[in-house]
Parts: sequence; C-alpha cells; structure tokens
Amino acid sequence: MKRFYISVLTTFAWFAATQPAAAQEIFIGLAAHEVDTPLSFEIGEEGVNFQAGYRGKRIEALSVIGAPSPYVFASINSTGDTSFVAAGLSWKIGKKIYLRPGIGIAIHDGPSLRFAADGSQTQLGSRILFEPELAAGVQLSERVDLEASWVHVSHAQLFNRNQNPGLDIVGLRLVIKLP
Repeated sequence: MKRFYISVLTTFAWFAATQPAAAQEIFIGLAAHEVDTPLSFEIGEEGVNFQAGYRGKRIEALSVIGAPSPYVFASINSTGDTSFVAAGLSWKIGKKIYLRPGIGIAIHDGPSLRFAADGSQTQLGSRILFEPELAAGVQLSERVDLEASWVHVSHAQLFNRNQNPGLDIVGLRLVIKLP
C-alpha cells in the first residue's frame, strides 16, 4: 500500500513538472465509495474517497473531437479499500452550469483475488481499468466551481470474461481555476 501512495505522489510530481507553468485547474473532492448503480455490483468495500486532481488546458490539436482537456487524479479510500490513480480526457459543455464527461484509464491497488459469502469473486478483475466519469458543475465565482461527480472503474470484461463487478464512486469536487 505504501508503494501505491508513493507512486501516486510520483505521478503527480512528474505530471506537474512536465506541464506549462499556467495550469488550467485543480480539484479536491470527497466521494462515497462503492455506490450501488446498475453498472456495478457489491464487492464488499466501504469508506469515503478523498480525491485530488489536475486538468490541463484544452488540447486545440484535438478540436476534431471537441478539444478535450487532459486530466490526472488520485482517489484514495479512507478505510484502505481500493484506491486508484486515473488519467484521461474530459470535455466541458457549458459555462456557468455545465456537464463534463470524461474517459480515462485507472490503475488501482485493490485485491487481486477476493470472494463474497456466496463464493463469487468480487475483485475488479484487472489491475488496469477503464475510467469513464461524468460531472455536473456550477460556477460559484470567477475562479471556483462546484461539481457533482460520478466515476466508474471497470475493465468491461475485456481482461476477464467471467468477472467484472466494477466500482462506482459519487461525490462533490471543489474546482479551483489557476491563473
């Protein structure tokens, strides 16, 4: 577990060092871990997740797909259950009130083998997962937004056809735009 947190900090430090001095925004958040949705089923985890992330400026070279912003964030579970680091692209649709869909890849530290009381396997099936997300936000001031976010991590049965419980995390993020 300690190595995972060191790798999270290393990833953030590397990403920050390779970006231009003028970053787009950072965010911090608090989220409910393992929320029951139609896209996942119970894996026996609990706690809350603390999130911290960075979103870069829009990539104009990708204007053919809407000039998305790159992002990287960490989601650390309070009880020692599954934590992860994710990176991907997101699109902001709207200004004062907006939607922000995104798609990325996550690397998690959850168990590689775990069983429920009924004998079914409940691990996430692969160390590397897809990470789709959706946020609905509102601009609170010129430099601060508040977002309600949903993050899903899953391997979509690409790496293990028999097992894919997925994990849904729902919460709030405070977004701070940097100069």
